[in-house]
Amino acid sequence: MSVRRSRPHRDRGPGRGRHRTGRLTPDFDPDRGDRALTDARHDIVIGRWQGVRDLLRATGEDWALRTHRVRLLAHAAAGSTTVEAWRAAEPDDPDAAVLRAATEVVRAFDRAIAAGRGTEVDRAVLDVTVMACLGAADARPADPMPWVSLLTVARLYAGGVGRVELRRWWDELRRRDPHNLEGHVQVMRYWSARWHGTHGSMYDFARDAAGAAPPGSPLPVLVQIARVEEYRYVADGALGRGPVRGFDQHWKHELAATEVRRTRDRWTGGRAAGPVRPEEVEPLNYLVHAACHAGLPEVYRDLFALLGGRASWVPWAYTGDPAEQYTRWRGDGRTTS
Repeated sequence: MSVRRSRPHRDRGPGRGRHRTGRLTPDFDPDRGDRALTDARHDIVIGRWQGVRDLLRATGEDWALRTHRVRLLAHAAAGSTTVEAWRAAEPDDPDAAVLRAATEVVRAFDRAIAAGRGTEVDRAVLDVTVMACLGAADARPADPMPWVSLLTVARLYAGGVGRVELRRWWDELRRRDPHNLEGHVQVMRYWSARWHGTHGSMYDFARDAAGAAPPGSPLPVLVQIARVEEYRYVADGALGRGPVRGFDQHWKHELAATEVRRTRDRWTGGRAAGPVRPEEVEPLNYLVHAACHAGLPEVYRDLFALLGGRASWVPWAYTGDPAEQYTRWRGDGRTTS
């Protein structure tokens, strides 16, 4: 579940349409083209849970798609009582337990943000959230999502969770879905300088996971996500103090460019253009964003063709106006950022 400190809670960008110059504007659909998910999230807004139940049953054990759907459903459910109504009506439904646990994680992050604290929440609240996740894991033993939820909420403990506990949760996730991208992202963020580690530990984790990933896996994009995390951390610390000295080459230096090419080759090399799966849209946007800011048109042109206009508000929102950047890079092929 992708809950992040100081990030837009969900995409709020414009829909797809024609720019007055004739160029397509990016499609910032928050559900990444997943129409069944859009319908289910609308049901949550009006207090109906039956469509959510049917969607998760239909998703089955497509773990990548299920993770995508549960995390976005949890954001939709966090401000309502729909998931509690489902649990009350069908207390033995394992999908209801999984969604409730994911929703409690989102609520915990929302409490932290509302209180102006980015790295801790009352421990009793976190312990209750952890128990909900462990209960969901018992209810649906094969599902990796409860372990993704646990690895997400771990960041909110003051000082982090114990290494033994974190390792156990990590091992349980990998036993069920060894290449789960969202779970890897959450552990990478845990070890970042913003939370319980350093830039070095974050990059070490990302590069180790990328190096062990099989061909066609999205895991190599962890390196580009790490680069965005470092950029955000340094930029946040520089607020009010002007530009960060030496940081203008953050996206462009030789290692950064090499890693962009390596991710493209290992993940999407030789792949025909679209359509991309809904859960691939945001990770592919991280990669095309990195390629653009690294000045690699031979990479980002192919990636834009693959995406076909599908865009995510993050990471573009961290470096300027998302629609302007996406449209400019996609349309004119400039190599300066």
